[in-house]
Amino acid sequence: MTAGLKTVIYPVGDLARAKALFSALLQVEPYADSAYYVGFKDAGQDVGLDPNGHAKGMTGPVPYWHVTDIRTRLAALLEAGAQTLEDVHDVGGGRLIASVKDADGNLIGLMEDTEVA
Repeated sequence: MTAGLKTVIYPVGDLARAKALFSALLQVEPYADSAYYVGFKDAGQDVGLDPNGHAKGMTGPVPYWHVTDIRTRLAALLEAGAQTLEDVHDVGGGRLIASVKDADGNLIGLMEDTEVA
């Protein structure tokens, strides 16, 4: 089961420039601001900037489906023919992410929050 698409991560080459652009677009300051990730919250959505995204195989923005059991959903996607792009791993704060590529080259992200806020 999913809770829908709530997060989009953009791979960026110049984090400072991308941060300025998204600050201007969203008219909010980032809630997370580090050398490896900048995150914004706006209208119930998370928008993330990943300066290492291209190195991880991200070819454009990746939508992340919020799920209750990331390992089960990942296994189902792989069974259906997807290829692992990024295996399940913890990115901090009890948040797990993974991503796959479908047969058409589209990227699909999965995200599970294991800690209750």
